[in-house]
Amino acid sequence: MADAGTRVRSSAAFYVVGGSWLAAMAGANLATPLYAVYERRFGFSSAALTLVFATYALVLAPALLVFGQLSDRLGRRRVMAAGLVTAGSGLALFALATGIGWLFAARAVQGLAVGMLGGAASAALVELDPRPEEHTAALMAALAQAGGSAAGPISAGMLAEWAPAPRVLCYVIVLALTLLGAFAVLRIPEPGAVTAGRWTMQRPHVPPEIRVAFARLSITSAAVWAICALFLSVVPSYAAELLDTHNLALLGSVCGLILAASCVAQLLARRVTAFAQAQAAGLTLAAAGLAALVAAFPLHSLALLIAAALLAGAGHGIAFLAAQSELNVAAPAGRRGEVNAAFYTLTYLGVAVSVIGTGLLTLAIPLSTAVTIFAATIGAVLLSTAVWHLRR
Repeated sequence: MADAGTRVRSSAAFYVVGGSWLAAMAGANLATPLYAVYERRFGFSSAALTLVFATYALVLAPALLVFGQLSDRLGRRRVMAAGLVTAGSGLALFALATGIGWLFAARAVQGLAVGMLGGAASAALVELDPRPEEHTAALMAALAQAGGSAAGPISAGMLAEWAPAPRVLCYVIVLALTLLGAFAVLRIPEPGAVTAGRWTMQRPHVPPEIRVAFARLSITSAAVWAICALFLSVVPSYAAELLDTHNLALLGSVCGLILAASCVAQLLARRVTAFAQAQAAGLTLAAAGLAALVAAFPLHSLALLIAAALLAGAGHGIAFLAAQSELNVAAPAGRRGEVNAAFYTLTYLGVAVSVIGTGLLTLAIPLSTAVTIFAATIGAVLLSTAVWHLRR
């Protein structure tokens, strides 16, 4: 009976951590359909928009290095709760924004928040996993990130289009949910044993025995998340130009569709244990999605745009879930926090480089051409990494 009671408590804590992480990721992507509104209202370019978006990743990557080991020393609960409160501060900055400087500050604070939360939450999910034999922790981590990232732009677009206070209400609602998550996280038992020793800022470090696999998994994650970042940053402007519309609900739904498809794919693939083959299949689907995205513009086709989001989203979900699952199996238990921190650091650095590069291209060439160059470059990375998985 004691084992059953412990399992119930672990299950409840497991879903508290996953739900709180989902709320934080929704908040981190709420502004997606509103960027075009800010661009018109505050008068900045598409290149400046990508810099605003990428500020999140540029702050997040070093934050993971600082806080990944800290959760091993202070405990998961404290670091997660601090991350959620910081995420709430970023939402407040967005709600109060009166110029582009506020947007940069909000994105920086959000990057810091997710950097505090990411390594601690992913490690806590593994330690609280009620069904470790089914890799439920990896599924919950992937769903929290993809599901939250999908829910943010979809709900913000609908509220901005049809509800009052379009640039405030969505942030206030998710701020309340995020603070509720911080309170709930502090109420759960500490997920794992706190490691003794003095905390120091860590350099990116992965045990030598898993470094080759780690590189392969990190490239997989960075490539598929770079596609999502494209959809969450410049695709709203791309879609508005392609479809000749400023309907925020439609633009938010198109952007969120890629991550909604990712969630469905993860649920369908959750029992797959052939990690290499799953990642190769996911990367190939994502490459097909990029091809459809490029083809949509000259044809002015909403159907192709939707197909691009569905294909890329399915590929993202399958590849990322398999990569996270393989990493959880490979990482030593005592260093899981810092290995996950290093994994997400490389993921977000890849996202930042690709998004900033695309934005800088728009200074010299049309947005559609910049998206084509992005698709060709990332597509080559996707397919070559798929071959690496199959030949490992």
